[in-house]
Amino acid sequence: MTIPASHLLTERDARRIARHVAQADAGRLLHPAQQAVLHRRSWLAMLAPKSAGGAELPLPQAVRLEEAVAAIDGSTGWVLTLCAGAGWFAGFLAPDMARNVISTRRVCLAGSGAAGRAVQEGDGYRLSGNWEYASGAPMASHFTLNAVLHADGQPLLDEAGAPRIRAFIVPAAMVTVTPSWRSIGMHASGTHSFQIDKQWVGASHGFAIDASAATSDGPLYRYPFDALAYVTLAANLAGMARHFLQLAAPCMARRRHAATGLPLLQVPHAAAVLQRHDTSLNAARNDFYMMLEDSWCQVVDGVLLDAGQRESIRQGALALCACAREAVDQLYPYCGLQAAREDSDINRVWRDFHTASQHPLLLA
Repeated sequence: MTIPASHLLTERDARRIARHVAQADAGRLLHPAQQAVLHRRSWLAMLAPKSAGGAELPLPQAVRLEEAVAAIDGSTGWVLTLCAGAGWFAGFLAPDMARNVISTRRVCLAGSGAAGRAVQEGDGYRLSGNWEYASGAPMASHFTLNAVLHADGQPLLDEAGAPRIRAFIVPAAMVTVTPSWRSIGMHASGTHSFQIDKQWVGASHGFAIDASAATSDGPLYRYPFDALAYVTLAANLAGMARHFLQLAAPCMARRRHAATGLPLLQVPHAAAVLQRHDTSLNAARNDFYMMLEDSWCQVVDGVLLDAGQRESIRQGALALCACAREAVDQLYPYCGLQAAREDSDINRVWRDFHTASQHPLLLA
């Protein structure tokens, strides 16, 4: 399949993202030029249905793009991944609602998990709560969230006795963003908290994230949500790890071995460490993308992935993450004080990697 040029990472886009990385990191927000690339290429709607105005990009192509952007800048790659992932939810919205959302100028969906309540009121819900870790919050046009359903002052329960949770989408005007992101890395991702205080929305703002509830017919919306989350997050770690290895080589070329005085890259043992992890990371990436392509082809062919297949995807994604962690952590000691300087590129990539890798899904 030929992918439109607007959905490929060009050298020009890469330069524009890279040029402003340090400024974005210091300012704790993606630079306007970086945001402009995301919007101009319509990447934040790349997983939204074509019927709603999105690109509905084949999942393997979207994941490769996310990895490529993360290999330039972790924060930009993370915002792309999380916000495009929230845009995927448009495939589960009522068609009119999906079109209204995706047609928004500079559309960007940020989101978070189940931390609020939705009280049934008339033909809609009154939403309240505080949600943490919404990457891209400062540039969001809409927010997605999960909330526990309530009626008559009590939480509604499912057949198993657990609270019923429903997903919602709201415009940014209903939300108050609190600057709460204080991590050592991923500074520019703007992964802040947001609050909603008793805002009413119609029932069409609610949706269920399940293939049986998809309102768009494409295979993208039959790919399981948990599997999609694992492969997109793993690709980000792989991209950041690749970037770290690229920056480690010149650090090792400058650093001298204490006993011989030779550059570390000329010391056989040290050079072998770099080569070994470069080889293992590339092999893990190849295995990962073969697994992703296989699962995607099955879904395109009409197969609904079962629990065992979804677990295989999870394990494949976690295997790539483990390989990326090992590469970064094993090579860091060889990089010298340059890697410990707060203002160095390699330190920023190290901080970004070790922040992003704390995502709860990435703990095996």
